Amino acid sequence: MAFAQLTGRESLRDIETCLRALGAKLYHSGIRKPTARSSLADANEKRHWRLFADFAHVLIRQASTLYAREAFGAERKQAAYALDSTTIDLCLSLFPRAKFRRHKAAIKLHTLLALRGNYPTVVIVTPGRIHDVNILDPLAYEAGSFYVFDRSYLDFARLHRLHQSGAFFVTRPKSNFRCQRRYSRPVDKTTGLRFDQTVALTGFYARRDYPDALRRIGFRNPESGQLLVFLTHNFIEPALTIAQLYRCR
Repeated sequence: MAFAQLTGRESLRDIETCLRALGAKLYHSGIRKPTARSSLADANEKRHWRLFADFAHVLIRQASTLYAREAFGAERKQAAYALDSTTIDLCLSLFPRAKFRRHKAAIKLHTLLALRGNYPTVVIVTPGRIHDVNILDPLAYEAGSFYVFDRSYLDFARLHRLHQSGAFFVTRPKSNFRCQRRYSRPVDKTTGLRFDQTVALTGFYARRDYPDALRRIGFRNPESGQLLVFLTHNFIEPALTIAQLYRCR
């Protein structure tokens, strides 16, 4: 099963076909002979999932050491992570417990990806109906690290908990975002930056959930010409670094 994950196999039949195609070369990988689909199915059913989880943790520790000094598009020494989800469609008749819509079943794969090295550090599987923002609740944040995610994770109460943990977030505001500008910093517009502001939330519930100041940064993509606006509570890093962090996502 580890071979199947590392080589991107998509089914038991795919694993069996790939192993048989390698033939006599399998011993180099520690596999004595091709394995039948029935044996794979039995092993996958009887082996506890914690075996694969422990093996994944070993690989993550090795990857974090190997890629500790690798550049990822933003000049930062601290760790940076990107959080996103993928919806996996399923057959409703085979997976009735994963009902997503009237005639459709699905699960969501929520992944916290380390930007330096591009390897997953946390993977959470939920029913398809679970909204992305709920995944912010079980996460344990590393102080000093950056967490980058899109506007579907914008919840000011949860972001304030992240702020109190000592970590930093970079996200984008929704169309109904309302704020009051307190201060503007000068920016070099030749780099694509348009503004760098300190703002306070003006909505009653938003201000109650996040009473502290935020940093609002505008950046025009030189390739598409689109104006992108970012939100963060980090006031130390250069504005261009914040924009590059989101681009790395």
